[in-house]
Amino acid sequence: MDVRVLGRGPTDPFLSARDLFETEYDLSLPVEVRVRTDPDERTYTGHYADHHVLNISVSAATSAMARELSLHEFAHMHRYEQAHPSHMQSTEEAIYLALAGRSVERRKLTHCYQIANHMKDIYADDITLDVGPADKLVAFLESSLATALAERPVSAPRAWRRLTPASDPDITAVNAAFALALVERHDLVDDDHRLYDLAAAAGSDAPAVSVEQFKARFESLADDPDESEYRKSLVDVTRAYAGGTEQAAD
Repeated sequence: MDVRVLGRGPTDPFLSARDLFETEYDLSLPVEVRVRTDPDERTYTGHYADHHVLNISVSAATSAMARELSLHEFAHMHRYEQAHPSHMQSTEEAIYLALAGRSVERRKLTHCYQIANHMKDIYADDITLDVGPADKLVAFLESSLATALAERPVSAPRAWRRLTPASDPDITAVNAAFALALVERHDLVDDDHRLYDLAAAAGSDAPAVSVEQFKARFESLADDPDESEYRKSLVDVTRAYAGGTEQAAD
């Protein structure tokens, strides 16, 4: 597994993540890690015909979560190389199928893309948590949800994945469901963990969103769905969140 670090920044977190990833998985294509000077640069992966790119800010690359961030992005790359439906399905297509002919609030339409990313993250973290420790991920989920509940609006930390770009109660409730689904899918916390209290608070702020139902949707995603099965899951969760009314879409 070839990992090359470009730009100013440390190399150890990325090489350490590579070594840990290689204990169970591998990538066919080389990885370019591009360390950006912009402190607000979000961590994300790009895929090309002959390589992958991991874009990350200096601040994230030098943080305590740098290795875990890299593992998570390597997992996305692996899912892409697998041609896993979660990483091949067009989000735009699924949202169109789900909401065609319906009127939907713009904010909810935006949230649907975040929900689709959560579904990708479920499958990436099935790999991440197979090779790496879970403590930092659980702590991140807890602190992000607590911050979203405490402050509206809030600038969430641009590390790992942003649970919400602002503390909209509806999407915060879905984000809480995602957090619970991920920890329950991998049996990471006890029933009395603080995440459950935070999720209950998020649910009480958004009575139109069922945290339990969305948690069940995320947690029950099939390990190896075919294209049709995954598309149906994405369409169903989109309709459940932003079904809209039966008239021309905005």
